[in-house]
Amino acid sequence: MKEFDYIIIGGGCAGLSLAYELESHNKLKDKTLAIIEPRLEYKKDKTWSFWKTIDHNFEDCTIKSWKNFSINIPNKTKYLKCDKLPYQSIDSGLFYEKINSTLKQNQNISFYKDISEISSNNSFIFNSVPSIGSSENKLWQHFKGVEIETTKNVFDDEIINLMDFDCQQHDSVHFFYTLPYNKNKALVETTWLSNMNNDLEMDYDEQLKNYIENHLNIKNYKINYKEKGAIPLFHPSNINEKNKINIGTAGGMTRLSTGYTFLNIQEHSRFIRENIENIENVQKYEIKKKYKFLDKVFLRVLNRHPKEIPNIFFKIFNNSPETVIKFLSNKSNMLEDLLIILKMPKWMFIKRLLK
Repeated sequence: MKEFDYIIIGGGCAGLSLAYELESHNKLKDKTLAIIEPRLEYKKDKTWSFWKTIDHNFEDCTIKSWKNFSINIPNKTKYLKCDKLPYQSIDSGLFYEKINSTLKQNQNISFYKDISEISSNNSFIFNSVPSIGSSENKLWQHFKGVEIETTKNVFDDEIINLMDFDCQQHDSVHFFYTLPYNKNKALVETTWLSNMNNDLEMDYDEQLKNYIENHLNIKNYKINYKEKGAIPLFHPSNINEKNKINIGTAGGMTRLSTGYTFLNIQEHSRFIRENIENIENVQKYEIKKKYKFLDKVFLRVLNRHPKEIPNIFFKIFNNSPETVIKFLSNKSNMLEDLLIILKMPKWMFIKRLLK
């Protein structure tokens, strides 16, 4: 069976980002790489959105960037602006096309459907497939989104609605999310933070239909595209092994309080590329421990006091937008952390900290 210097298990966002980072910096000129991915074809299946706090390789795959955003709870709305750190959305179809067209030019890179097709005994492995195990009573960010196109110009495409909490919560945390790509096209998502034990939360299509028609007051539209997903708000149980590095969600690159993963993946890929010649001995790359600690306390509060979460998010944005964005994107300093913490309901968080 054929052997490879490197193997990437999982050809999704994390696996392809790493492969592209290595290839575009000539790290695979004299090395062989196998990518294990069972899908039959690559097509648009996701939209990755984030605050642009760092430069990345996929600016040309960006659908749109926004500097204005809003967040609302019943009877209250904040309109905010951040010129320095825009919100961006990446089209996964363009992302896949760009990366795969680049990888195909290198004969040292091969795709396989299953790892059993090759020998992995002497390879260094990068694994992007999370081991979830039992997920009972664990929190998830689960969602469904539809890209709609309207017959008339109905959207203000200069502003996104980041979180609309003015909706049924079902003793969980629920919000809608609207990204207008232009004046008659937008992505609308229903998003839940919960343990996924309530069937009422899973009626995504009815939620979206009701929100679009009765809240956004859009009656004439067509659905161009749908996406659905679930992000674990807990760390997968992947074991660290010799000659193996976990990447993506499997490697702890998801920020648990927000679900943001894309830019963490890009930074991890860059770190691996910079250290690839000595990768067997490199120290594990992690999101800073302070964020892990703060996220742990936040998720305890979310689990015990879900009704308070909309107000908590709303109050956090009493800070400057740049401060909040940097905190949510792992880029805040200690002063900015403190400003965020001071907006939290202190006794509620202290109680959860002590338990």
